[in-house]
Amino acid sequence: MNTPPLSQKGFTLVEIMIVVAIIALLAAIAVPGFLRARKRSQASRILTDLRLIDSALDQYAIENNKKSNAPVGVADWTAYIKKGSPLYNTGNSIFGTAYGPQTVDQLPQVPSSDYGVLSDVAGTGFWSPYGP
Repeated sequence: MNTPPLSQKGFTLVEIMIVVAIIALLAAIAVPGFLRARKRSQASRILTDLRLIDSALDQYAIENNKKSNAPVGVADWTAYIKKGSPLYNTGNSIFGTAYGPQTVDQLPQVPSSDYGVLSDVAGTGFWSPYGP
């Protein structure tokens, strides 16, 4: 049995540097994809919020006999959103932008600041028919 002396066991500095370089390369490849997927999911969340607002406006108009182009305040349409949800509690997007008052029979629109933040992952076609 040939056992190396204690001073020769372990990894060399070059081996450790190669492992660190490989890990850094993998991270450099993975992080941009993760960030893009995160922004895309935020855009999907805003699109879902807009659909919920549209549905809430329709329910409000039917129950309160409102006609086309009647204004609807934030408190009125949020009453028709699921209680406890972030949209119900604040009436804001995930970026904190207020959706604001709406109008009966008009589609809610993407807040322009949110559109600007997400325009690189969600173009005009993504937001249709709620787009700017």
